[in-house]
Amino acid sequence: MTFDFKTGTWSSGHPSTADMIVAGDWAPIRDFAPLIEQNPESLYGDLLPVIREADLSLVNLEAPLSDNGEAVCKSGAVFKGNTRHVSGLSAVPFDAVTLANNHMFDFGVGAFRETVDTLEKNNIRYLGAGMNKEEAAEPLLLTANGTTVAIVNCSEGEDLTAAGKGPGVLGWDIPLVCTRIQKLKKEADAVIAVVHCGLEYIPFAPTYVIRAFTALAEAGADAVIGHHPHVPQGMFFHENTPIFCSLGNFIFYQPTSFYWRKLGYMVRLGVSEKGVTDLELVPYRIHDKGISGLTPDEKTYFLTRFREISSPLSTEQGALDAWNGFIDYYGSRGFKEEVARILEKMDADPGKGAAMFRNRLTTAQHFYHWKDLLTRTVEGKMGTAPGWGRTLAEEWLTRTL
Repeated sequence: MTFDFKTGTWSSGHPSTADMIVAGDWAPIRDFAPLIEQNPESLYGDLLPVIREADLSLVNLEAPLSDNGEAVCKSGAVFKGNTRHVSGLSAVPFDAVTLANNHMFDFGVGAFRETVDTLEKNNIRYLGAGMNKEEAAEPLLLTANGTTVAIVNCSEGEDLTAAGKGPGVLGWDIPLVCTRIQKLKKEADAVIAVVHCGLEYIPFAPTYVIRAFTALAEAGADAVIGHHPHVPQGMFFHENTPIFCSLGNFIFYQPTSFYWRKLGYMVRLGVSEKGVTDLELVPYRIHDKGISGLTPDEKTYFLTRFREISSPLSTEQGALDAWNGFIDYYGSRGFKEEVARILEKMDADPGKGAAMFRNRLTTAQHFYHWKDLLTRTVEGKMGTAPGWGRTLAEEWLTRTL
């Protein structure tokens, strides 16, 4: 029942009654925007049949689809597609999208409303955001071949976008999500938790993410799948629950030559009344015209490196060593440079700079990054993590094509 890193597969030995594809970040932005308008099917390349053959499909919609709205002031980039870009989803078609991410409210509440209206008109279901926390926390039940799969979705609620009495995404409320999972175990054959979180561009999930994902598994999730870091990260099992820290980019164009930002993977889950019965990684390369499946040699190399970033996660100490390896690589120099950039931005654009600083203090990924770095500095532990963690962090952050 162990994961086979040579083939990227795992099986419990029980037959599945339905297959589900889960993909990462999808946004009609930059070079991909006109391609979606012209020929949306072409972006998926030779992976389009793989998605279509699945009984169910789910992707993270990383931008509002609206013809209106003004950009909000926030810490990072703002994204927005137009309503016509829904063709990139309906052409597949994807059955559902997750909305709990850091870009869904980039153009305000009106753009969010138009997004969900557009999805509904195109028979694409959604979850993870709403006009209040209760709506944002609503799970989604999908059915195929008599098998019911329940989806729960949350994120870190960056830039204070977590829903409360007002609109937003379902934020970092892991106890609430655990409670929902426990209830859904009585209603569905399989429960899948999809979480948008973690620090961007690094090979290892922070330890707070590992703890949260493990808690979701202990609550009864049959699989836990993460995205947001824009690079592939590893996977591990908690008992019989597969946990994927980051799928990487999907239909999400970044004008960069960084090697690991141009690779990602989908997860195919086999499900039945026994939960998740088997799985397969489907890695791909991102290029200027969309995505393409890897050649056999490329897939072998990807899975070899995937094993390298996954192996430490099998133990609590290994996950901590991996995270501390990144902290050591980033170091006090990286911290000083980051703070300096924010202060410079506050001089040039006070609102933007303030949003950047506020986000560092209020969002889990940045809070724990700074807290753990400063704590290791206070305790004189900087530079003491195993060297392999630092080496892999450097590669993921600097290797180019």
